[in-house]
Amino acid sequence: MTVLSKKSRTPYVLIAPSVLLMLGFLVYPMASVLYYSLQHYNVTKPWANGFAGLDNFVQIFTKDDLFRQTLAFSGKWVLVEVAGQLVLGLLLALLVNETFVGRGLARALVFSPWAVSGVLTTAIWMLLYNPVTGVSRYLADAGIGQHGASVLSDTSTVFGAAVVAELWRGVPFFAILLLADLQSIPKDLYEAASVDGAGRLRRFRHITLPHLRDAIVLSTLLRAVWEFNNVDLLYTLTGGGPAHQTTTLPLYVAQTATTAHDFGYGSALTTVAFVILLFFSVAYLRLSKFGGERA
Repeated sequence: MTVLSKKSRTPYVLIAPSVLLMLGFLVYPMASVLYYSLQHYNVTKPWANGFAGLDNFVQIFTKDDLFRQTLAFSGKWVLVEVAGQLVLGLLLALLVNETFVGRGLARALVFSPWAVSGVLTTAIWMLLYNPVTGVSRYLADAGIGQHGASVLSDTSTVFGAAVVAELWRGVPFFAILLLADLQSIPKDLYEAASVDGAGRLRRFRHITLPHLRDAIVLSTLLRAVWEFNNVDLLYTLTGGGPAHQTTTLPLYVAQTATTAHDFGYGSALTTVAFVILLFFSVAYLRLSKFGGERA
């Protein structure tokens, strides 16, 4: 009995370090955020700190117009970015999956932006968007646009400029994942389809896309979560401006907590963002039937 009891305890002892790390790095921070979301906690106003109950959440949903604006922009940002990155990433994956001279170099060039950090990506694109030394100067010389105009300070162009910069960084993510899945498709399927008279478009529709379904679902979900939580590129590229036109909900949270020092309200905003992401992630996986059998 003693030997059996020791054996039965062994698995729990082995996984204990991982469980403790998860409790320390996941559960504790989440519990802390939930606790502070129910508090008035502003380090610049210590006399007003204390239990707030649901006051922070009531203010978010009834009085905070900036919350609704940033939430709407976050949804728009995620939709445009994920759709654009998926389409371009799929096209690039299909291209570099073909056999041609210099394919290895082409793959390295396609994947290289993914290795660049968000801040460095911002530095690259700020140089490109610079009205004096960037691309806009040469476009203005060619009669497109005006000299000295900055696309990052114009409310009509700042969204498109930020989208292009993030596309450059995000497209390789889809290209990498989809290319890996493309290479696992048996060549026999394409050969049999060609013998039966199926053209390139029909082979793509009936062989390639069904095989890529799970990879597309997983990659779009991961990228949607990452784009929703995007802070580094937008913060360093536009600072959320002009006039909060490029402020996502997580960027609003960061500004509330670090700039305004209102950690209670920032925690409440974080809790709302977490619930929104959790709801849409579960709904997306259920609607897409991720992991289910292919028809």
